[in-house]
Amino acid sequence: MRKTIYALTAATGFGLIAAPALATDRPPNAQERTAIEKVLRDQAFVSWEEIEFDDGLWEVDDARTADGKEYDLKLDPKTLRIVKRTLDN
Repeated sequence: MRKTIYALTAATGFGLIAAPALATDRPPNAQERTAIEKVLRDQAFVSWEEIEFDDGLWEVDDARTADGKEYDLKLDPKTLRIVKRTLDN
């Protein structure tokens, strides 16, 4: 019984320590940023804020069109196709 408690305690402690290392949120590297920014320009966006890989998709905050509209975008990580476009109010 005591061995089981120690094993569970150790496993739980390891899980808490390892969890941040397993997080998928990250900024793009230089090559990814270049490719994403090309897609954004090709889709008529003129500026944007943060680009981050989160929950399996690239997320672009406050992507602006020439007419001043702002969108939050989600891009497929393999094709970089915009899969969700949400107008910011």
